[in-house]
Amino acid sequence: MDLKEIQNLIKFVANSGVAEVKLEMDDVKITIRTTLESNVTEATYVQQLPAQAALPQAAVPQVTAPVVVNVTPEAPAAKEDSKYVTIKSPIIGTFYRKPSPDKPVFTEVGSTVSKGDVLCVIEAMKLFNEIESEVSGKIVKILVDDMSPVEFDQPLFLVDPS
Repeated sequence: MDLKEIQNLIKFVANSGVAEVKLEMDDVKITIRTTLESNVTEATYVQQLPAQAALPQAAVPQVTAPVVVNVTPEAPAAKEDSKYVTIKSPIIGTFYRKPSPDKPVFTEVGSTVSKGDVLCVIEAMKLFNEIESEVSGKIVKILVDDMSPVEFDQPLFLVDPS
């Protein structure tokens, strides 16, 4: 059974409304579990006999709690930036400055923020994760444009903690 066949089987089971399917064929054992209320595949396990390589298939857990940003002082590349704290992205996703298109932005350059204030949201896999400040201070610079893709550990904001 190749990967394409396994993916088609997962899609078929997810759309059928069945809670769990176990399939055993010669050297392959597959278990697919879904939730009935949302038809979302929770986990898929593929096991093969030791003679062949395993094909691991697992769903990524969804993050529902706010993500706390790890704050690290910026490297002294530029003398004027050395006194600022850089707030970086804890995840990969799409950066949004507003909670929704019709709402005002979370923060502006020159705004004072406190520890725990929401600075932005990052959408990852249709989940909007609030990014909170770990320091109090003044926003000096916003380093990412609204609705831009961001990478893990990419600088988002410069904060003057003084």
